[in-house]
Amino acid sequence: MIPSIPRYLGLFAALVMTAPAAFGQARASLTADDKAAIQSLVASYATALGQCRAAEFADLFVPETGWFASGFRGHMVGREKLIALVQSERHCLAPAGSPPAARPGGTNGPTVEIEATTSGARGVANLGTAEYQDEYTKTAAGWRFASRTVILGTEKAAGIEAADLLAIERLGGSALGDDYEADLNGGKPRLLTSGVRVSVSGTEVKGRAFLKDGGYNDEVYEKLGPGKWRVKSSVHVPPAQSH
Repeated sequence: MIPSIPRYLGLFAALVMTAPAAFGQARASLTADDKAAIQSLVASYATALGQCRAAEFADLFVPETGWFASGFRGHMVGREKLIALVQSERHCLAPAGSPPAARPGGTNGPTVEIEATTSGARGVANLGTAEYQDEYTKTAAGWRFASRTVILGTEKAAGIEAADLLAIERLGGSALGDDYEADLNGGKPRLLTSGVRVSVSGTEVKGRAFLKDGGYNDEVYEKLGPGKWRVKSSVHVPPAQSH
């Protein structure tokens, strides 16, 4: 049976309207060279961090927007924060003139399971007691980290993934600041956490949200769904009492 012309035109219009959306959601394809380049990026990350090459480490991330996250470190975005991250790593705090201490785990990057996404690629690497959850973007300079998040086994058991740490961070909004620790060697204070320091006790998820004014909020969070959280309780500590 041949459909009437009006009905045919209606079906055709519907297809034309939905086709761009369907193609827009299509995953990019990854070649063997892409996967090899991403694995090389992961190895370069381990080398730069293990050898305390802060600027080289920062160059492995997408400029301006690339970020590193973990429960303890918070959400470190951009070149300046990424450089400070490496400079504040304990194995990089050797006295002037002495080589940096060996980093636990060495400088060999783990093997990453890679899959294509609509924006580039995603990778997961099992570290035993933790895992890396990565997002990669292909730039003019090659593949770079759009983000790298460390998830501890205890955090994962409490239902925390990379999207959950990011959701908790966003609860603090523009009021969030950084937490620094004095350098025992007399240098400038080292950056410990940017934003929220998340901790897990059993199934309870807590956080210390550091504020720009020098104070902080001690908070307890409740998960509402995948990547969705709310502040269940919060106690504010003003700057004068925070140190």
